[in-house]
Amino acid sequence: MSKFSQLALCDEMVQNLDKIGYTQMTPVQADTLPLILENKDVIAQAKTGSGKTAAFGIGLLQKLQVKKFRVQALVLCPTRELADQVAKELRIIAKFAHNIKILTLCGGAAFGPQLGSLRHGAHIIVGTPGRILKHLAKETLSLENLETLVLDEADRMLDMGFIEEIDKVLEYTPKEKQTLLFSATYTNEITFISKRIQNNPVSVKTVTTEVANTIDERFYEVHERDKTQTLINVFSHFKPENIIVFTNTKIAAKELAENLAKNKVDALAIHGDLEQYERNDVLVQFANKSCPVLIATDVAARGLDIKELSMVVNLDLPHTLETYTHRIGRTGRAGHDGIAITLYAEDEIQNALEYKNDTRTFEDAGMLKKSNTFEMKPQFVTLVIEGGKKDKLRAGDLLGALTGDAGLDGSAIGKIDIYDRQAYVAIKRELIDTAHKKLSQGKIKNKKFSVWTL
Repeated sequence: MSKFSQLALCDEMVQNLDKIGYTQMTPVQADTLPLILENKDVIAQAKTGSGKTAAFGIGLLQKLQVKKFRVQALVLCPTRELADQVAKELRIIAKFAHNIKILTLCGGAAFGPQLGSLRHGAHIIVGTPGRILKHLAKETLSLENLETLVLDEADRMLDMGFIEEIDKVLEYTPKEKQTLLFSATYTNEITFISKRIQNNPVSVKTVTTEVANTIDERFYEVHERDKTQTLINVFSHFKPENIIVFTNTKIAAKELAENLAKNKVDALAIHGDLEQYERNDVLVQFANKSCPVLIATDVAARGLDIKELSMVVNLDLPHTLETYTHRIGRTGRAGHDGIAITLYAEDEIQNALEYKNDTRTFEDAGMLKKSNTFEMKPQFVTLVIEGGKKDKLRAGDLLGALTGDAGLDGSAIGKIDIYDRQAYVAIKRELIDTAHKKLSQGKIKNKKFSVWTL
């Protein structure tokens, strides 16, 4: 099916879709809408721009009982900006019928006006988990008649630490309801949350996944003394977003981190000599894009799961082929291309030749593009708040403080990690001073917390 008229939609809906320029269904709409209209739970992998908002929007609006003035659908979004965007699109689609009320409830906006709007009732609520939960706790919002729950950009919500808020919101919803989960990535966490909150969901993937790793494997012979410079040339030539560099010893890991820093490349090392809190600091910064290069030994890298890793580099030949395979398998996952670079010294030539096959390329390091002005700076900087789960701090509280009093755009805020006593928030590098100043001077949940940058 490619036309909306082929679906079980009312004439008014089809006419309005045609009027607003929705003539052909996108793949995600064609695959999910028939299921949504049949009231099935759906877990769909679809990226921004794929037409997913219209997919769940058309479905829940078609099933809406307009004369019953109660909250029948809830769309949870990770940021205020996405919630506003979703609500705007839903209102355009909702023009097929009169008097459909769609209300946005997000942190960072005044609470009072939202109370006034809620008193007048709504059919559909679009909002962020923290603010929705606040209204539920104050009994200013009721979800007892909810029929459809949508988690939009679920992977981003999990990245931002909203799992606890989502769980608490679910406690206020009826057991019998339709749950739609849309995510750009299909991680173990997404599968886990789907199993917990959905009932026999139908899985839809409109982007190619579960593909064998696509890894470009290249080997370069290099003098020991030139390894740091060759590594910088590799970064300059391929321009990867994030890299794990494997070393065979922790001494090499420490030295490389220092040498790269001297050459304007932001790098952190993880090795056996680090205390647990230091290890946490390093891993949080690499995972939330506050540091582009992680240098690790095999032991330190155990259990490390970084999504969408651009490149793996072996600073030396691994001791075994099995180790090599394990290391490079961290890149090129889930349909993304990856690059694996291996450097080897003159005295390792014989061992290096054992790696030769039809798919691996052995090149002259002189072919790598050099740049005298090259530097690698992170997209984000990590803000640390001296408060965590034990202080009842939630992701929504931090997001509300940053988008409210601090005036930051939701798009400037990256991954949020909350531990027992500390919280880490990734902030766009150019806005870190603003965020730090505002949070230091202001309050979170009416309480002052120490704040600093990593």
